[in-house]
Amino acid sequence: MNTLSLQHDPFNLIITGVGGQGNVLGSRLVGNMLSRKGFSITIGETFGASQRGGAVMSHMRISTHGNFSPQIPKGRAHMIVALEPVEAIRVLVDYGNPGVRAIVNTRPLHPAGVIAGNVSYPSIDELQKWTCELSAHAWFMDATFEAMKLGNPIFANIIMAGALAGTGTLPLQRKDFQTIINEQFSSEKADVNLKAFDIGYKRVEQEMG
Repeated sequence: MNTLSLQHDPFNLIITGVGGQGNVLGSRLVGNMLSRKGFSITIGETFGASQRGGAVMSHMRISTHGNFSPQIPKGRAHMIVALEPVEAIRVLVDYGNPGVRAIVNTRPLHPAGVIAGNVSYPSIDELQKWTCELSAHAWFMDATFEAMKLGNPIFANIIMAGALAGTGTLPLQRKDFQTIINEQFSSEKADVNLKAFDIGYKRVEQEMG
């Protein structure tokens, strides 16, 4: 029997972003880490025009005792991990509540309408303000910038997974991530993924003091 516990059961986690950011891979990774500890994991995904940078959202329901519907009810998320800041607002409006927390990558990905000059994109200051108004607590970081220093912006999803672990809201540990990465990649690729995980983890850990 699983002796670990959750702050909420089921714990409702949403990982969101746009097509190409790797949030589906991130949800699979987090789910794998938790399922190996004995938790029941249900994942449901919604895709916009993902090939054209549309919204992609993974619903994760984590429980100690059973499976739940893959769709999180509106207003019932406990944590939101957003790889794109506008997507954080979209999800918080629908699934947020006074107790929800959010981890947000501050690097925007402008849709075609913004690039063409047809619509405007909010400032990062505005997005951070709205996120804080819609959540009990929020962590912000430019995960894309840190990922590019590692050689590839796709590592932002691993950095955000590390940040999620750093909050302590779920029993995610560095050794769990290391075990999975070592199974899937060569030592060189495993090392850079571990560095990405550590960046996110330490960033949140330091902020929490």
